[in-house]
Amino acid sequence: MRALMKSAFYTVIRFLLWLPAKLIFRIHVKGRKNEPARKDGVYLVCANHQTVLDVVFLCVALRHQQPHFMAKEELFKVPVLGWLVRKLGAYPVSRGKGDVGAVKRTIHLLEGGRSVGMFPQGTRCAERNPRDCKIKFGAGLIAAHAGVQILPVHIKMKNYKWKFFRRVDVIIGEPMPFESFAYREGVTGEYARMTERVYDEICRLGEATK
Repeated sequence: MRALMKSAFYTVIRFLLWLPAKLIFRIHVKGRKNEPARKDGVYLVCANHQTVLDVVFLCVALRHQQPHFMAKEELFKVPVLGWLVRKLGAYPVSRGKGDVGAVKRTIHLLEGGRSVGMFPQGTRCAERNPRDCKIKFGAGLIAAHAGVQILPVHIKMKNYKWKFFRRVDVIIGEPMPFESFAYREGVTGEYARMTERVYDEICRLGEATK
């Protein structure tokens, strides 16, 4: 499986966002060495979800591949932001409706050589410790069907809330190879087990960083 090149438009948008993001949101990226290069193959990046800007934070932090994000459909109706996240590679999912089409699209993107990003929480869990937030098990399902590595990322901010000029840390963890999950096809609870392990690592990254 070969990861595809980033689109020219994405590259331009990311370049234009980088400096404002550094100045306005004071983004600091930790663990850059953990980000897979294109030669390392595609990945499913999973992160905690606290703000409407999380997709922007991740796209600014990740340099080597263009992640395509599954995001709630309501986000695409927000003026300017909806246009921006679509251009950054996001695509809509209908929450609470069992959007099979979005899941199939995600698997298709991964199998076609494009990295994908998603939030195990399924929706924003603002101003709360990620440990206290519920998660859904789509990440495990998608990873199992696509057979790809998972890249855990923690987005950390003071009091779990963003403000202009308040520092945001994007902490990139070590990739988790698909084989490391020892996935057992057909066994009940496997998607939940895999997702819980990923989410635990996401939370641990934030707790281990001062």
